[in-house]
This record gives sequence, structure tokens and C-alpha cells, in this order.
Amino acid sequence: MLLIIKPDKGFGKIEVEIPDELYNRILELSEAYGVSPERVFEIILTDEFKSPKENLEKLENKIKELQKKTGELEKIWAPLRYKAYGVSEDNKILAIELSGLLAENMQLKRFLRKKIEKNIELRKLIEYYMQ
Repeated sequence: MLLIIKPDKGFGKIEVEIPDELYNRILELSEAYGVSPERVFEIILTDEFKSPKENLEKLENKIKELQKKTGELEKIWAPLRYKAYGVSEDNKILAIELSGLLAENMQLKRFLRKKIEKNIELRKLIEYYMQ
């Protein structure tokens, strides 16, 4: 592949022949890091590589410790999440039953020709738990 580097101002330009293997590697890097191939070329040419400030082994050990802690927290969280799901399903069933009882109560009041009260707040609460 032929790489042409043009300056922002002026007429000078540089033409360089790049092997296909290197160009394919640059494309892989650009896809992996989500940058354009032009930016990868710029980093390579200007030597903007970032080196870690700390020892890599220390960072890897910290990562392993954090993974262990997240595993422990997940062990605690999983049963709580399961119980919360059970409670939400119970609430949904109770909301359905309550809705049925309210409808039955309304029918009985109509049969007895009594005043029907519309509990808007209660209906909103039932609707919330049925979702």
C-alpha cells in the first residue's frame, strides 16, 4: 500500500510504500481500539505510545483481587435478587386478586344500589404492582 503524508500547510508531501501485512495489522489495531487508521499511523509516526506508570504485575494483582471481590459480592447479591423476584411476583398476584375483589365489590354495590366509590389511588397502586 502506498501511504501519502501531506502537511496541513504547504506543498511538500511524503510517499511511503507499506507492506500489506503491516497495513492489515494497523487496520486490526484501529478496529480493536475504535480509532481511524490515520490516527494509528499518526501515533506510530509521532511516537505517542503510552507506557504504564506502574508495574504491570501490581495492576494484574489488583485486577485479580477485584475479580475475587466481585465474585463474593455476586454470591451475596444472587440470593437477594432471587428473593426480590419472588416478592415482586407475589405482589403481582396479590394485585390481581385485589383488583378482582374490587370489581366484585363494585358489582355488589351496584346490585344493592349503593354509591360506588372510585379509588383512584388504589387503582394506581394496583396498576403499579401489575407491571
